[in-house]
Amino acid sequence: MSSEEDRARSTSTSTQLPYQRNTSPERKRIRISYSDRYIPNRESVNLQAGFSLKTESPATVERTTNRLTENELDIQRIEEANRTFSEVLRSELFGDEVPSSEPSRTPSSSNSDMISAGSVTPPRSHTSAPSTPSRNLFTFMSPAARKTPTKQIGGATLDVENEVFSLSPVRFHSQKMLLSPRKQLRSISKVPFRVLDAPELADDFYLNLVDWSSTNVLGVGLARAVYLWNAFTGSVNKLCQLGEHDLVTSVAWLQEGKYIAVGSHRGIVQIWDAEAQRKLRTMDGHASRAGSLAWHGHILSSGSRDKTILLRDVRAPGSYFRRLTGHKQEICGLKWSYEDDKLASGGNDNKLFVWNSSGESPLLKFTEHVAAVKAIAWSPHQRGILASGGGTADQRIKFWNTMTGRQINEIDTGSQICNLVWSKNSNEVVSAHGYSQNQIAIWKYPSMRQVTALTGHTCRVLYLAISPDGQTIVSGAGDETLRFWNVFGKGRPEYREITLLDVVPQLR
Repeated sequence: MSSEEDRARSTSTSTQLPYQRNTSPERKRIRISYSDRYIPNRESVNLQAGFSLKTESPATVERTTNRLTENELDIQRIEEANRTFSEVLRSELFGDEVPSSEPSRTPSSSNSDMISAGSVTPPRSHTSAPSTPSRNLFTFMSPAARKTPTKQIGGATLDVENEVFSLSPVRFHSQKMLLSPRKQLRSISKVPFRVLDAPELADDFYLNLVDWSSTNVLGVGLARAVYLWNAFTGSVNKLCQLGEHDLVTSVAWLQEGKYIAVGSHRGIVQIWDAEAQRKLRTMDGHASRAGSLAWHGHILSSGSRDKTILLRDVRAPGSYFRRLTGHKQEICGLKWSYEDDKLASGGNDNKLFVWNSSGESPLLKFTEHVAAVKAIAWSPHQRGILASGGGTADQRIKFWNTMTGRQINEIDTGSQICNLVWSKNSNEVVSAHGYSQNQIAIWKYPSMRQVTALTGHTCRVLYLAISPDGQTIVSGAGDETLRFWNVFGKGRPEYREITLLDVVPQLR
């Protein structure tokens, strides 16, 4: 037996009460004095068992944090109320003699770089302690000794800021603080303002059947036909219909919004004049369906199930001028950058490549995703920032700096990522999800704090597009509906000037 147990037994025997003489010494409990202050002893209390606390791994906590289910507007209101209460309490206790809880600091050069990158917040200094008020908090001062504004009413001089006779429970300074105008909280409607039926909208993860032009016309591929919905008039027109044994697999508008490219199941790519409703030319080159299209000026890129990407110059008579190979499975995502001649491609082989229009080998290869990469979006606010999303086995949005070739951030969304769109008016990212949440999520970049989640679709949200003014997004799903959501405020849309004076005459 150890010495600690011997000492414990001797202590319990020496403090034995008379009526406990026949009790076994092993069952004695040690009495410990905690003086006259009430300090509860929790040394022998199992908090996990007593309060049914559940321990979670860090990964589970992180995933639960990322999946916000509360209303973000309510959270903002609670935070604003807490800040207001702290300011009023500080004003009531200390007046203007104590500095605010978050004094302005001038970060160093290294910290300012980190702030601009949005990665971290500079640490607060722990060396400076809050100062003690110089005046006595309990000193009484008569109203006559205070220098407060007065007002003449009926020949009498009245103190307009007399706190002694005020009916308000707080000081005059706190009243002005409470009555001052507050920043309007952002409210995002959880209900779409318009729902359109889209019969035969394919429930296929690898297709891209919805695109919104700069002239505010929505192009949608339904089975063998392409339909155009005018957002100004609300009218719907049928643009074209493919052959009996063919299907529309992708649609993409040229930047100026007059011409639209249509990819087919047979691997054919057509270019149509939407205003004249006339087919301008047909281009081949793929051995299987062309599921993704992307414009870059007069260059049209098409990705196919035959694992290749074709670059087509619509001014040239040939179908294509360069074939890009590198993916091992179907290409399901294509996006050109805004400033540079860089093309990002995602495939069913879980790979994300970045190409240059003048080369045949990828400039960058990102292999960190563990599922198909269809969702791709370039940032319109910061050069070289690329976002990509993985499928069911991955569920992560990853951010890449294509200038350095490194990953800069990632977040686990907890659901299949089918599409990504970067807001034009604010630095926010919209993600469309499939299994198993079937929702649209809006994220603040670079903090990746979820602003809100929009629900309503009963199937995977496979298609996503943003309006030319940047305020509205449209989502399409396998439930054969298109839903329109007002999510962003007004801003200055960022468009590139595309001159096609030398292109249009040669489109045949």
